[in-house]
Amino acid sequence: MRELLSKALSLGLGVAVASKEQVEKLVDELVKKGEIRSSESSSFVDELISKGEESRRRIDEIVQERVEGLIADLKLATRADIERLEQQIARLEQQRGGDTKAEGYSISD
Repeated sequence: MRELLSKALSLGLGVAVASKEQVEKLVDELVKKGEIRSSESSSFVDELISKGEESRRRIDEIVQERVEGLIADLKLATRADIERLEQQIARLEQQRGGDTKAEGYSISD
């Protein structure tokens, strides 16, 4: 049972969203049923929490990669693109020697 639970949780099924209290409760139930020894429970909880955090990080990475891919596919401007354009506008304004605020424009708006 411990092996099956560990494998399932290592795949991120549930432990990625489980709180430490939920994991401890689950492990306590396994101890009561005799599936694992009480002396192993603390290290097993730590192992499950660690696997859950790793699963959560991996899910975050996958979502981030997919979102970045969608943004690229849709050709949407990123924050970096906008900042680069703002810097380019500021340089052009300096070259021109003009103040766009006097003309009703503002690059910070």
